[in-house]
Amino acid sequence: MRFDLRCKLEQVLEMRALDSEIYDFSSGDRLMQWYAAHAGQLDLLFLDIEMEGTGGMETARILRAQDIHLQLVFVPGHPDYVFDGYGVGALGYLWKPPKNDALQDILYRALSALQLEAEDMYYCRNAEGTFRIPKKSILYLCSEKRQVTCQTKSRDYTFYARLGDVAAELGQGFVRIHQRHVVNAAAVEKVTGESVVVDGVSLPISRSYRRESMQALTRALLD
Repeated sequence: MRFDLRCKLEQVLEMRALDSEIYDFSSGDRLMQWYAAHAGQLDLLFLDIEMEGTGGMETARILRAQDIHLQLVFVPGHPDYVFDGYGVGALGYLWKPPKNDALQDILYRALSALQLEAEDMYYCRNAEGTFRIPKKSILYLCSEKRQVTCQTKSRDYTFYARLGDVAAELGQGFVRIHQRHVVNAAAVEKVTGESVVVDGVSLPISRSYRRESMQALTRALLD
């Protein structure tokens, strides 16, 4: 089933001219081991419910706890597990054997859902792949020689970009406090005249950004 679905998925994606990467895992345990180092890299996940080791439904529960935005689709052979999927916010079901029209419908719904939430996401790319990061989970960003590190509660993401361009893409709520630092105003715990504290980390406010950043942080905190 796994290779049949992959083949059909590749055909549909090629037909729709969608740029994508497909990963294939032989078990839920291997998927979760990989995902531990690649959180945010998947947009849509097809899960066989009956797998060796950790089953598809339990795998879905574990991944859903880590990523509320991941689109989940179950691939069952019979309807016994249908209602369980609602507990993890499944997008839908793709019955075995998968049919092209059903697969196209699932992809259309997944793309629609991803487009709706795109405003709340920041996308970055590095050697490991493309990552989808919820903006509200970002604590701060640091720049060093054209490399930007995006820090979240769970992990950091490093990629090549101009910090000013990243700040502009993130938009309202993200404040440039230094040539090398941008902070999420909602994550700021303390502000002094010379620094801000985010998640216990003190970041300097440079003289050239002090007035503008203090005004922006004040507005954000009042809002």
